[in-house]
Amino acid sequence: MAITGGCQCGKVRYAMHVERVEKPHVCHCRMCQKATGGVFAALAGCAKASLEWTAGDPAFFASSSLAMRGFCRDCGTPLSFAYTTPEARIYVTIGSLDDPDAAGIEIQYGLESRIRWVEFCEAVPGEITGDSADAQAFFAGMVNNQP
Repeated sequence: MAITGGCQCGKVRYAMHVERVEKPHVCHCRMCQKATGGVFAALAGCAKASLEWTAGDPAFFASSSLAMRGFCRDCGTPLSFAYTTPEARIYVTIGSLDDPDAAGIEIQYGLESRIRWVEFCEAVPGEITGDSADAQAFFAGMVNNQP
């Protein structure tokens, strides 16, 4: 079974070889806002080994010293997000899925940057980025590459 998606011009396509996406979520952090040009990023994941680029190759931008974001170099569609650490997960943008309805969000991240007028998924649990000591340690050395 595969969950498929791709960019708006069709030059870059992917297949997630899973039965269902993992950890569908939205992130309100400023980096995700800038990366998508939206008020939040909607993402759903799988093991990196389960994602196959089936047509074309995405371009990648290191949005920070900790993360890479994939996009179509022709039409600009944001396609993926992955930490550069040994984490074995990659996330695709829910809007790029052929069936985005299959990825109902389960959690929100980056609540500290949530835009006040955004009233969305109020009943979905959320957390503030860097709220725990482990998260603070993880982000401590991050260098933001976005202006």
